Amino acid sequence: MSVDPQKILRELFDTAIAAAHPRQVLEPYLPADRSGRVIVIGAGKAAAAMAEVVEQCWQGEVCGLVVTRYGHGANCQKIEVVEAAHPVPDAAGLAVAKRVLDLVGNLNEDDRVIFLLSGGGSALLALPAQGLTLADKQQVNKALLKSGATIGEMNCVRKHLSAIKGGRLAKACWPATVYTYAISDVPGDLATVIASGPTVADPSTRADALAILKRYAIDAPKAVIDWLNNPASETVKADDPALARSHFQLIAKPQQSLEAAAVKARQAGFSPLILGDLEGESREVAKVHAGIARQIIQHGQPLKAPCVILSGGETTVTVRGNGRGGRNAEFLLSLTESLKGLPGVYALAADTDGIDGSEENAGALMTPSSHARAQALGLCGSDELDNNNGYGYFAALDALIVTEPTRTNVNDFRAILILESNPS
Repeated sequence: MSVDPQKILRELFDTAIAAAHPRQVLEPYLPADRSGRVIVIGAGKAAAAMAEVVEQCWQGEVCGLVVTRYGHGANCQKIEVVEAAHPVPDAAGLAVAKRVLDLVGNLNEDDRVIFLLSGGGSALLALPAQGLTLADKQQVNKALLKSGATIGEMNCVRKHLSAIKGGRLAKACWPATVYTYAISDVPGDLATVIASGPTVADPSTRADALAILKRYAIDAPKAVIDWLNNPASETVKADDPALARSHFQLIAKPQQSLEAAAVKARQAGFSPLILGDLEGESREVAKVHAGIARQIIQHGQPLKAPCVILSGGETTVTVRGNGRGGRNAEFLLSLTESLKGLPGVYALAADTDGIDGSEENAGALMTPSSHARAQALGLCGSDELDNNNGYGYFAALDALIVTEPTRTNVNDFRAILILESNPS
């Protein structure tokens, strides 16, 4: 088979992104009646691109305010777009969250609100609960990001420290009708976890949040602990009447992007194996992928090459070193170290939002020569892993993937291309 493996991997990644872009997925879900006034609010890395779609197809009066990550804006004319920090919230996110609550604070039963939600919304729509400061939230957020906690665990804590998440935004909009359109970036596509569920009931409790802080030994400010011990910190539950007019619709999820990539792989002559949304430590998830790749190479199981292994989800990194690199770079570095140049195996790991953690790259590429080339440069993969320096490792190999912001977010995308099996 005469192919360019790296080109194919990039095409699979681009296909996954396109399948989840707001311009492809949002319009069919909007209300059939698009006349009359609508207030548009939103938060997340795709929020501005989603707002642009609403502007283009809404026939009545449109106004509103959305917040997205710095550099993720769009060309909106009627809906104001504000940019703020992610993954650690900043003053801009705090200010826009206050403005969002003001915007929906005095609505009536005839009003309609469209809430555009995507990954990143937790940090971008940052309004601390009563008695807490932005600095309190920043301290807890930074510690959670380094702890290895899952996205569900992090968002449980975030919800209980917020004046706007965990269903509180829907309560603020009452008695207006709220339509939430969400792009999922979480394993399982749980509405309660996506951007910490501002408009849906929250099944988690303040006791859960306290347990998570204890589990990961998070040194939280006294004000945070005091607040979580206060019954007022509890989030909105399913029996709250304020949720009766709040409607949630998932418009894109990681599985759709994996399936689109699988179709593209078949067209290129590769049998796809979709492993689905995965969680766990990036380096450990990589070892499992490496084992599957070796089984395919050596035994033609669970499928024969040429093939591609596809997976998504959100892995975690417990930060112990001082290097640079997000969870995708860490995954790929661990995969490279596990395979040690196994012939015929190429891989890509990248974040569909175009940002791997806090770096400017989306992810990186691995080829069968990556391990040897790194050694020739004096790089030891295990040492780089110990230092959490996946970015530095692949930057030295000129193998980083830089896409710029994609304005969508269905989380991580991983593809391992295997050219040949050698069954024993």
